[in-house]
Amino acid sequence: MDGSQQSLPTHVSQAGAERPRAVTGAATAATVLVSLALVHEVLLTVANWRVYLVVHDFLAGRATAAEVLATDSDALADLGSVWVSALVWFAAGVACLVWLWRARINSELMNGAAAHRRARGWVVGSWIAPVANLWIPYQVVSDVWRASAPRRSVPVTLVTAWWALFLVANFVVKPIQWRMSSRFDDEQDVLSNANMSTLLTALYVAAGLLFVLIVRRVTAWQTHHHVQDAV
Repeated sequence: MDGSQQSLPTHVSQAGAERPRAVTGAATAATVLVSLALVHEVLLTVANWRVYLVVHDFLAGRATAAEVLATDSDALADLGSVWVSALVWFAAGVACLVWLWRARINSELMNGAAAHRRARGWVVGSWIAPVANLWIPYQVVSDVWRASAPRRSVPVTLVTAWWALFLVANFVVKPIQWRMSSRFDDEQDVLSNANMSTLLTALYVAAGLLFVLIVRRVTAWQTHHHVQDAV
């Protein structure tokens, strides 16, 4: 490669090989599926509180054993199955990764690969790599955020808040709630599980809404940038 080729900015050399990706549709899909996953979590919490109230009424003589058993086979209980939860979150996760991959490509075309701390493969790999998934996904999203913004000095407070809530929910509260839901020795155990489920849902909803806001804002920035370039 000669000197003139080496002096070309990264985003200029990439622009000849890649074109901007449409992110509006992917953003809509991610928003809808994340919202469905959050509704699913809210319904799980409702189901956990329903179990507690029925158990409480049974111990107080206001409900029958049949009513207690019925809480294990109704529609709300079915939502709590491992397969349903896995399917809901898997669909939301795939939609978010599709959006993030396209947004990453666009942000490289806008400001060059040097604006990102990690190679493009980390957009997907960072979420499944043990230990690395504690901070690299944050770096990937925050770099896309900065590289897509109209001004590079844009704060990453929104991204930081989303990631903090996501970490606490998945790596602190979720394991505790799983252990609580695996054994019910008395009424207090059922109540503790319902309370922990409420906390987990609150964290998920807060993190999910922040992520949707990140998706919409980055999408708006990139769409505006490409419209300006086309004029």
